[in-house]
Amino acid sequence: MEEEHYSPDPPFETTYENLLNYNNYMTDHPLLDVSVVEEIELPLIDLNKLDLGDYEKQACKNQIARASQEWGFFQVINHGVSSEVLEKMRSEQVKLLKKPFIDKTKYKDLNFSAGSYRWGTPTATCLKQLSCLTMEQFGAIVSELAQKLADILAEEMGKESGFFKETCLPKTCYLRLNRYPACPIYPQMLGIIPHTDSDFLTVVHQDDIGGLQLVKDGRWIAVKPNPKALIINIGDLFQAWSNDVYKSVEHRVVANAHKERFSTAYFYCPSYDTVIKSGVHEPGVYTSFSFGEYRKRVEEDVRIFGNKTGLSRFIGCKEEKYPSGIKSPGARRRTPETESLATQFAAFGGCAAHAAVSNGDLMMNLRDGGVIGGPHSHYHWLFRHAGSM
Repeated sequence: MEEEHYSPDPPFETTYENLLNYNNYMTDHPLLDVSVVEEIELPLIDLNKLDLGDYEKQACKNQIARASQEWGFFQVINHGVSSEVLEKMRSEQVKLLKKPFIDKTKYKDLNFSAGSYRWGTPTATCLKQLSCLTMEQFGAIVSELAQKLADILAEEMGKESGFFKETCLPKTCYLRLNRYPACPIYPQMLGIIPHTDSDFLTVVHQDDIGGLQLVKDGRWIAVKPNPKALIINIGDLFQAWSNDVYKSVEHRVVANAHKERFSTAYFYCPSYDTVIKSGVHEPGVYTSFSFGEYRKRVEEDVRIFGNKTGLSRFIGCKEEKYPSGIKSPGARRRTPETESLATQFAAFGGCAAHAAVSNGDLMMNLRDGGVIGGPHSHYHWLFRHAGSM
């Protein structure tokens, strides 16, 4: 028991209870079986070609658009993030998420659901647990990369690329650090249940352990890890904005039986009052909605049904509530408190530990041991970044 005292994972009793809940969940959802999944390599795109001649540059853009249409996922190399920055980021991530479980649950100062804990202080101005310099370096480079890719995807559709520069600001995007503990007593444990991302696009860096799986042609496939590449996946907002041209694909994470897995995800999001308009010169597949509305629906669905419904709630060519470019009335301002709620549902469930950091209203979000269908253990550190609004 003394060894468990210093473990980064929840107590055995909590883990065992969650495993029972997970087993019941899998019995009710047999199509989620992960025992036999083919491993493939995602489309690999060399971004150096964007700096070559016109032919090579356009060919690279075509690759990005085609992968976003056919896969919803692709990986990039020569992305601008040095191996030194990635190594520092991973070192800080491991240091934070390997802290003893008991330390992460000391400060239970706010009410949450059963089995949940909130820790830290909402008034801190500096994240002591992480190197701010490393976080800022990584965030700045990945933010620039996300905007570049979003602009390319817009241009390939014949749309104005300036939309993203105006709406997806550093303070509206956030970074999530993930740790998936090894699950030796249940090797087919889902780290995160099947879901899509509620953003424009996500930039992911993972280690060499593997575990990420996605749906392609109606079946689950495992993504072969490439630690030198960054994985890009299309989110719900891009699918709606592109009128279903680009695909937000369902994906999940399967825990490893023997090794823990670490990954980092940057979520490219707009402000809450940004209106997502589907279709320009053609009928829209979806009604117009603000990002704030979408997040609110996701939160409601998870609370009521245990999972998000997503874009299907907005299907239909109804009369537009907002003309193109007009901000929605009464949309919520993004704050640490509302962002805390939003990020809980982006990757609902799983036995992962998560840390999320927004570049403006900074926020920490850690989850250890939460398993599908059962109680989740959440650990949050909400704080204000010096100079933020």
